[in-house]
Amino acid sequence: MTATDARPAAGNDKAGGTDAAGGDTVAAVVRQWRAVHPDLDTGPMEVIGRINRCAALLQQAEDAPLRRAGLSRAEFDLLGALRRTGHELTPSELARETFSSGAAVTKRLKQLTGRGLAERRGDTRDRRVAHVRLTDAGRALVDGILPEQLAHETAVLSVLAPEGQGELAGLLAGLLSRLEGRTAALRA
Repeated sequence: MTATDARPAAGNDKAGGTDAAGGDTVAAVVRQWRAVHPDLDTGPMEVIGRINRCAALLQQAEDAPLRRAGLSRAEFDLLGALRRTGHELTPSELARETFSSGAAVTKRLKQLTGRGLAERRGDTRDRRVAHVRLTDAGRALVDGILPEQLAHETAVLSVLAPEGQGELAGLLAGLLSRLEGRTAALRA
């Protein structure tokens, strides 16, 4: 199931289901798969499908201020990594911070330095190493966009009670920690 293969639905027909809002796109997909494969447990799809769909919808809305600033999500992530760490980073460190490939970081840095948002300087001891830092313009751009994104996130989460937000954050943190651990083990 993907975030784009679902159509609006009228409700969740699973006993004890999680469809409190009267229907969502994932409920329709789950019903369709149950009709085709009634022998399969589609329960995981209800969780993973909703996480993926929420992520896609949140990404679309959160990318609006980035598009207005002429940035991609990946470029903003690089600028954000430089801003939140508060110091210069090498391209390799930026790749680790942003879960990107070295080639992707190099390409994005070329665009960002060309726009005057970041600057590179060579290492005095090793000419193969570069250090990247934000320019004043880059810092101002990040500091201008971040409050707008946080306000949007606050508004989105306002449909959940504060304790529900905490519970959801805890559950997602547990899942993410497990997934990151599994991914690290697979790479080893």
